[in-house]
Amino acid sequence: MALQFTDETAREAIASGKPVVIDLWAEWCGPCLKLGPAVEQLAEEFEGKAIVGKLNVDENDEISSQFRVRNIPTVLFIKDGELKDRTVGLVSIDELRAKLQPLL
Repeated sequence: MALQFTDETAREAIASGKPVVIDLWAEWCGPCLKLGPAVEQLAEEFEGKAIVGKLNVDENDEISSQFRVRNIPTVLFIKDGELKDRTVGLVSIDELRAKLQPLL
């Protein structure tokens, strides 16, 4: 199951140095809601290998500002505290896997 990040818990995950996937979303965003099941599936598939979670941008704005997120859904792929890749918009589970795999 994907974690429910806050700005603080997302910063802690990023500081861990492990691969981190952060889905930035909002409840009013249709494409965000459609992407949710793919993020949940990614979290299950990579449990123990990567930290995967969702961050509601309406409740937490620091991470989205830090990484200059302008549109949602945006999925950030971070390792060793650095942004390595991102997706913007509704993407497939295969695209999410392809972006995460090199970080493991």
